[in-house]
Amino acid sequence: MIASNPAPTQQPNSQQWARLAVAAGFAIGGLWILHDFLPALAWAVVLSIALWPLYCRVQRQFPGRAGRIAVPFLMTTAVAILFAAPLILLGFAAAHEMRLIFPKMMEARHSGIALPDFINEIPVIGAAIADWWSANLADPQMAQAMLGHVDTRFVAESARHFGVQVIHRFVIFCFTLLTLFFLFRDGAVLAEDLRTLSDRVVGKRGETIGRHMIAAVNGTVVGLVLVGLAEGVLLGIAYVAVGLPYPALSGAATGVLAVIPFGAPIFYIGASIYMFMIGKTVAAIVIFAAGSFVVFVADHFIRPFLIGGSARLPFLWVLLGLLGGLETMGIIGLFLGPATMAALIALWREWTESPTEEALPPPPPTARVSSGPRRGRRP
Repeated sequence: MIASNPAPTQQPNSQQWARLAVAAGFAIGGLWILHDFLPALAWAVVLSIALWPLYCRVQRQFPGRAGRIAVPFLMTTAVAILFAAPLILLGFAAAHEMRLIFPKMMEARHSGIALPDFINEIPVIGAAIADWWSANLADPQMAQAMLGHVDTRFVAESARHFGVQVIHRFVIFCFTLLTLFFLFRDGAVLAEDLRTLSDRVVGKRGETIGRHMIAAVNGTVVGLVLVGLAEGVLLGIAYVAVGLPYPALSGAATGVLAVIPFGAPIFYIGASIYMFMIGKTVAAIVIFAAGSFVVFVADHFIRPFLIGGSARLPFLWVLLGLLGGLETMGIIGLFLGPATMAALIALWREWTESPTEEALPPPPPTARVSSGPRRGRRP
């Protein structure tokens, strides 16, 4: 009599729980080790998702093994130039301005601050401001009393702390670029591994949730960055039309602030107040009206459509994702917040909506269409 082989036994529950505990421990340890570099990894993921369609188009132009290294390097270099060049120019401009400001501050401590000419032209309150300025800032003794409290040690310490922060941000930026290069190079393999992992952990619907999150990130990049830059261009044209000083720089500043929800009003309202203070009331009204119209249309119609429409997010959840992400994670939260909301909404719909149709069984092997001619021995 032949003994039958014993049936394979399943792992006991204690062993499964032990594996989960070990995996969770290593995951927590890895996050703790990398917690200083998590912003760099998050920025690299956001940039790779946003630029992946462009990367695929460029990759098709350079087939072969050389393109696997050259194209990620070129894309990463382009991102570095796009982000680093404006910051470098801004740093040089700030350093140049500081060289001019400090001598003027030292001169003002001894001779006072002269009254600007436009203050007398301000309607209603111009005379009161001029009297206060003459009694306080224009008087050398009062200027010495007010500006003498500026401690040079405090300024030097602030400059040193600012330099340390700049170096830290630069290191994070370098790690972002390094991670972005490897995400471009191995992104397809990583996406397939994540798809397999989601199928094992979440099920077949994990890929759907991932697609909603990717659509939310793409929609957020378009809705925040491109729409913000468009707001800056439109308001820059309004600045030129009314004669605002430095209209190009003002439009660029408005576009940068417009990336943050409700950030553009900070600049165009300030510009409107400035034009009103120098006596150009019509220009102030034009700036305020144009800015309010552009921001209202962008924030209430265009951005919700671009961000929420791609991921099927209601406007309220788009707004909560943007503001909540900004509050908890900073600028990167503007992109990760809507992605998280998209995942939550997808899970909610998965658990609450009843399926409309049953899943079809997979086709038999004989019914599958081959992708090419079969090779092998003929029967």
